[in-house]
Amino acid sequence: MDLIEACRVFVHVGEKGSFTLGAAAAGVPQPVASRRVAALERRFGEQLFDRAARRAVLTAFGRDMLPPAKRLVQLADTLDHDVEQAKLRPLPLSVPDVCPIRQLALLDAAARGEGAILDFRPAGPSARFASFSAGEVRAALVAVPPGEATWVVPLGLGSARNEGTEPTRIETLRPGRARSAWRRIWIQPEDDVAHVRDRLTQLGNRAALMPAQIAVAPTLTAAVSDVVRTDNLLLCSAAQAEELELYWRPLTGDPVGRGYEVSAAIIGDADRFRGPLRHHVGLCLGAQPEGSGPR
Repeated sequence: MDLIEACRVFVHVGEKGSFTLGAAAAGVPQPVASRRVAALERRFGEQLFDRAARRAVLTAFGRDMLPPAKRLVQLADTLDHDVEQAKLRPLPLSVPDVCPIRQLALLDAAARGEGAILDFRPAGPSARFASFSAGEVRAALVAVPPGEATWVVPLGLGSARNEGTEPTRIETLRPGRARSAWRRIWIQPEDDVAHVRDRLTQLGNRAALMPAQIAVAPTLTAAVSDVVRTDNLLLCSAAQAEELELYWRPLTGDPVGRGYEVSAAIIGDADRFRGPLRHHVGLCLGAQPEGSGPR
């Protein structure tokens, strides 16, 4: 027996003085209302209504039980309301500040279909990790080495002019003997993490690039500004290059890539992002959908 629903019927019947009207108020057929009241009487071991009366007349015991039954129903309704309000409470999620607005909006729309509302907190890699560690957000997309990641985003080089689509050999950026003209690879703040920065630096050293040819930009805006004005390059994903209207080429050899994992205070949140929302999270991070290609 559902005690709350039985008490709900009991309250409506007792207040209306009629099983027919009480059943209608409770939103159930009259026979169902009668069965629920009978089940409640069996549970209590006492009659709630005088069966000899033509109307639904409360017994003395029924009159005593009506107020507590009403309180129980009201508490249950309040709980249901609080549950719905809790479902509407946004889930603070720290995301990379390079995520496109449209993709974040599509992720939020998909999350609402899963019963969650996301509150995006854009930040850089270290700030995302710090905000989660401090409990300021409930979940964060943190930077990790690709081998430990749920989402891996290959990185290549974006340029202001079309240099074809063949992969770039980093050795081709080696300065000539005069060393008067050379191209710089800008690492944007999102990629200023050891598994990206150090890996690219290592490749540059192997290719005998000058130390100054690989540098971390103060901001993404500054890096893109320099790229569109010069012959320099931006380390970025294919999706990001398309957003910035740059031409993109992958790097040859061992790939350089961003790795992302979700850190969540609640296991269910992590499962949600790795499960039904995994594809949309990937698009926010720069993973290319099947069938698309770089500019």
